[in-house]
Parts: sequence; C-alpha cells; structure tokens
Amino acid sequence: MAAPSGDKLGDAAKNAGNPPAIARSVVMSGNRLDSRELFAAEREIIIAHGEEHYRLRLTSQNKLILTK
Repeated sequence: MAAPSGDKLGDAAKNAGNPPAIARSVVMSGNRLDSRELFAAEREIIIAHGEEHYRLRLTSQNKLILTK
C-alpha cells in the first residue's frame, strides 16, 4: 500500500475540470473580487488557465501565494 504524498495539487488539478457537487458563486464589483469570498470554505483553490493549473493559497500570515 502506497503512503499518501500529502500533495493535494495532483488530485485537485485532475479534478479542476469537473465541477464540485455543490456550486457556489462569488460577487464581483467591476473587476474586483474579495478574497474572503474565494477562501470562505478552503485555504487553497486551484485555478485552471488553459491547460495549466495554478494553486492559490492563503498563508497563516494572511498572505496569498500563487504557484504553478
């Protein structure tokens, strides 16, 4: 039995094209989006951009980190 890697990006990237069972919407004001709405349920989201997947994380110091 293989041990879990602890990296959720692989699974999240594979599932990024599949909508979650429960969809939610976020409100935009012009071109502005409140990050509290993005991170209301999770501290990490996956952004699909074309064929690429990016991870946007909220740190313990309330900073944003975007990684490929």
